[in-house]
Amino acid sequence: MSVNNSIAIDVSFKTDVHKGLTTFPKFLYSKYIYDEKGDKLFQEIMNLPEYYLTNCEFDILSLHTEEIAQLFNDPDKGFDLIELGAGDGKKTKVLLGHLAENDFNFVYKPIDISQNAIDSLSKNLSEEFPNITVEGEKGMYFEVLEQLQHYNSRKKVLMVLGSNIGNLLHPKAIDFLTKLKDIMSTQDFLFMGFDQKKDPQIVLDAYNDATGVTEAFNKNLLTRINRELGGDFNLEKFKHWEVYNPETGTAKSFLVATEAMDVAISALDLNVHFDAWETIHTEISQKYDDKVVQWLAESAGLKIHTSFEDEKGFYKNYVFKRA
Repeated sequence: MSVNNSIAIDVSFKTDVHKGLTTFPKFLYSKYIYDEKGDKLFQEIMNLPEYYLTNCEFDILSLHTEEIAQLFNDPDKGFDLIELGAGDGKKTKVLLGHLAENDFNFVYKPIDISQNAIDSLSKNLSEEFPNITVEGEKGMYFEVLEQLQHYNSRKKVLMVLGSNIGNLLHPKAIDFLTKLKDIMSTQDFLFMGFDQKKDPQIVLDAYNDATGVTEAFNKNLLTRINRELGGDFNLEKFKHWEVYNPETGTAKSFLVATEAMDVAISALDLNVHFDAWETIHTEISQKYDDKVVQWLAESAGLKIHTSFEDEKGFYKNYVFKRA
């Protein structure tokens, strides 16, 4: 999948940047934050005290390891554990360690858009858990999942940690869940994290840390455009801004131009004008409650089988089956 997929991602990057910066209001897709530098910055974010999501999901997997493992298991045929957006696998290792120690019959298939993340995780797991079969795949989720549709001889468990679905507004979230449902058989599970609604200040702090790591992460979009597309963005002339609407449960990240300027992007033969205080919308992070998750699931042809919650009630991992 490597060469052709890399070319496809490069073309998509160019196309999406052109589209986003010639639209009003301007936007850039957050998935393009994740290159080698972006991956490293996100690891730093996950270790920040303000960023509660990682610890909450880590607690869920630690508190309910045995119950989750038994839920996933098929003692007769085993199962395939397919993780979308695997990253560094920090949380997943809690479960993988238990499965390895107790000789569960499974194959772990991490999928990530970042080849760097896949290579690092595969190498790390081979050292920590040499008896686990790891078959990593680089690519966009559904390109890879289409190839895995034929994995129906035994149970598939699709795992999406980190509330990645929160990057999608509800209509696209339903579409995402529907596509996952379509490649599931009746025996399969979808295990997915959903960040819960909570004190708005806690949410704001999680995406606007005092040390500026989240700002650097957000600005990595501009860094990539400069490096890969010949852009001349001055990062110092943009500020990171976060807002949260507790009614809709939507947190939004922006890069805000602090003065009027023109930015040239040579690979796109494009000159982009910014007015002072004009924004680039870079990311959303949706927050949920049980009613919203149930509605999303039903709209996608899924049903909630069970769920697991951290001790603070900040976060939940839901387990879905085909309706």
